[in-house]
Amino acid sequence: MNTEKPQVTIYTDGSASPNPGPGGWAAILLYGDKRKELSGSERHTTNNRMELTAAVKALEALKEPCNVEFHTDSQYLRNGITKWIHNWKRNGWLTASKKPVENQELWKALDEATRRHQINWVWVRGHGTNALNNRVDALANEARVKQL
Repeated sequence: MNTEKPQVTIYTDGSASPNPGPGGWAAILLYGDKRKELSGSERHTTNNRMELTAAVKALEALKEPCNVEFHTDSQYLRNGITKWIHNWKRNGWLTASKKPVENQELWKALDEATRRHQINWVWVRGHGTNALNNRVDALANEARVKQL
């Protein structure tokens, strides 16, 4: 990674309950000793849409190109942005079974939001011992509950 860019650590999470249903997303951005928490909600959505929204909002909050260590407990998010998206773009946003990619507008927004940054995508076990992942989970659930 380019060491001239600021180093930022991001944790994100999204939830919907029931799924689909009211949803919430959250992100924690860490830069040096600074910490910023973001969250939001939608009345009717899915957990996958909230995971993607959290990632987009977190990256859009960065004011300049950064080296990012991006933590997520969503395999859907991590695999989608690191593996699947390349074939989706090559295939005109169709899956291997020739169906339109779900949440396509959010994948496109995330693809755009990643362009300025060097990102290391790190999967973390959800509901485990990682305090920041647990905090971002709590923030997403708090945002979701506001929709009830």
